[in-house]
Amino acid sequence: MPPSVSPWVVFMSLWLALPVTHFLSSSETAPQSVISLEPPWTTFFQGETVILTCYRYDFNLPQKTKWYYGNREASGRIQKHTVTVRVSGVYQCQADDLLLSIRVHLNFHTGSLVLQAPPAIFEGDSVVLRCRTKKTVAQNTLIFYKNDVALKTHGQGSELHIHHENLRNNDEYYCTKKSVFPSSSNKVKIQVQELFPRPLLTARPSQPIDGSPVTLTCHIQLPAQRSHDQIQFCFFRNFQALGSGCSNSSEFHIPAIWTEDFPWYLCQAKTMNAQVIKQSLPLKIPVHRVFADFQTHIVPGSKLVPEGQLLLFNCSVKGVPGPIKFSWYKRDTMNKETKIPKSLGAEFKISTVNSSDSGDYFCEANNSRRSFVSQAVPITIKVPVSRPVLTLKVPGAQAVVGDVVELHCEALGGSPPILYHFYHQNVTLGSSLAPSGGRGSFNFSVTAEHSGNFFCEADNGRGPQRSDILALSVIDMIKNRSVPVVAGITGGLFVVAAAGVLFYCWFSRKAGGRPTSDDSRNPSYSEPQEPTYYNIPACIELQPVYNNGEDRGPLVSDLKFESPRPRCQMAE
Repeated sequence: MPPSVSPWVVFMSLWLALPVTHFLSSSETAPQSVISLEPPWTTFFQGETVILTCYRYDFNLPQKTKWYYGNREASGRIQKHTVTVRVSGVYQCQADDLLLSIRVHLNFHTGSLVLQAPPAIFEGDSVVLRCRTKKTVAQNTLIFYKNDVALKTHGQGSELHIHHENLRNNDEYYCTKKSVFPSSSNKVKIQVQELFPRPLLTARPSQPIDGSPVTLTCHIQLPAQRSHDQIQFCFFRNFQALGSGCSNSSEFHIPAIWTEDFPWYLCQAKTMNAQVIKQSLPLKIPVHRVFADFQTHIVPGSKLVPEGQLLLFNCSVKGVPGPIKFSWYKRDTMNKETKIPKSLGAEFKISTVNSSDSGDYFCEANNSRRSFVSQAVPITIKVPVSRPVLTLKVPGAQAVVGDVVELHCEALGGSPPILYHFYHQNVTLGSSLAPSGGRGSFNFSVTAEHSGNFFCEADNGRGPQRSDILALSVIDMIKNRSVPVVAGITGGLFVVAAAGVLFYCWFSRKAGGRPTSDDSRNPSYSEPQEPTYYNIPACIELQPVYNNGEDRGPLVSDLKFESPRPRCQMAE
């Protein structure tokens, strides 16, 4: 039976949802007022009434309300949040300063048969259509039609239940009553609205650093009239479920995110009955590698620490997510790194330092996922110099005026650099610096005035140390040669005198009776010759070295010459 002409009721926009876009949260879009109907239908018989109630978006009652009929504000500026209407038309409300609600089309019919439907149909909903008559009729006289095709109701009576799987957009329904005078209801065109669009997954912070926490948020926007619906949220990483499963929270907290994970994240939103399930697009979170900002403090503030003092290290780091575990390491002069035992805190202490504690120290910060190492702090332990040893070297067996004498001063213990001072009779001769330790030297040409006591001092800033005294005698060879020259002249004069006496005796004897003869022919005598004088013959010499070792006494050490006595022989 064809339907009779009756008003159309189209439910495609009775409860308008917000635009289908990716909203980050309801607070970032202007909230909309909500209008509800009791009973929850939009088609009634003439003379019936409908109660309209205006709510805020969160279904709380507003402090002030405005009602609109058509496109005009209702006369009298009705302030009540609830009104009763009985006139067909389009109704809207405004709760406080929120946006206007959706437009509700109410129809009051004068006919004997109406088909009632809910004001809005969303995906996942199951719908009940109700065929009403003014007078009581037998249930089996009502017939439902879908797209002009009669449906077998199987004794459903006045209600038609449509499962969500069978709902299709633009399907048309109406009902008829079998009687002597058949009648038809109004037509209802089904329009299924989207409950919520595809979720949008965001990360906060959007560009985290390595190892930092991240909060994922799955954003959806429900229509104002369905804002009370319960939605389940699920989160996935590389398509593996995170946490213990789905929950009512739209956020998921990740304690630490790392660059090496290369993760893709997505979220899923679904209704409690799982009739509507939607999934976000995958989200790749750019994770930046962390740069650890270390601060290493030492007490005392200098990297040059005197032996025997306290040495305290403190390590702090910024930019590394915790919890952090600290360790300390030492690198020696051979570039060998050793972990310092019992140094598992940010602070490390050496109560009394000694020379073996010198080296490069650095701390390691470990957050169980990755280790970060600070720059090394070079520590030098300043050890006082020991008592130096003075040695003296001359070129010959003994020091002679004009010789170049070498003085060597060496402290066998003590941190470099070491400055050596050389003294003669408490007068400074000169200085020598040993930057890397070892001995210092000083050379000078001796004079007769250099006979006397010598000593040296070693100092590295921790207090000078003085050597034992070393005595030196200098010989002036010019003065020593005058004695043998005078002796040679005297001996020569003595020989001449003796020769004169002998000549006189010989001449007297010859005059007394011996025959005279020619001296030049007498082979027994020749003319006296000039005497020949020889300098002190050369002697075999050794190169002695003198020192003032610890076994020579505390104050003065006399020079001892170990070379053999010279053996000299006059030339014949």
